Amino acid sequence: MTAGVLALVFSSLFAGGAFYIGFAEQPARLLLDPNSLLKQWIPSYKRGFAMQATLAILSGISAFYAYFSTQNWVWIVGAVLILLNWPYTLLVIMPTNHKLTLVEQGNAGNDEVKLIVYWGKLHAVRTILGFSAILAFLVALTN
Repeated sequence: MTAGVLALVFSSLFAGGAFYIGFAEQPARLLLDPNSLLKQWIPSYKRGFAMQATLAILSGISAFYAYFSTQNWVWIVGAVLILLNWPYTLLVIMPTNHKLTLVEQGNAGNDEVKLIVYWGKLHAVRTILGFSAILAFLVALTN
């Protein structure tokens, strides 16, 4: 059962971080001028990516281990939900990230602001996936 608890903890940290980004950090950064907005977004994105990617993997691995230990298929559901963040990020969010990271410092304008607003909407899906995994892990822990 330890693996299941770890899966829940890692997914909770992931979802909490994703929620914080969407609820606190993104609205605050959108109050900045376009150049400051982009200057803040770039390092925030890089650090957030490293943190959340790691948490998703750790949660998924723990959930798979919990499945093999218990044969409770709900662990697989949670693992898939948390690990879906990887292909979603790489295939859906990454093109926007790439466009934003190519903008030279001091050259940001309304188009970049719109891209960061759009990025925030895309990022909200990561929050939903994280909380969905938490729900699945809670169900698995109570079965």
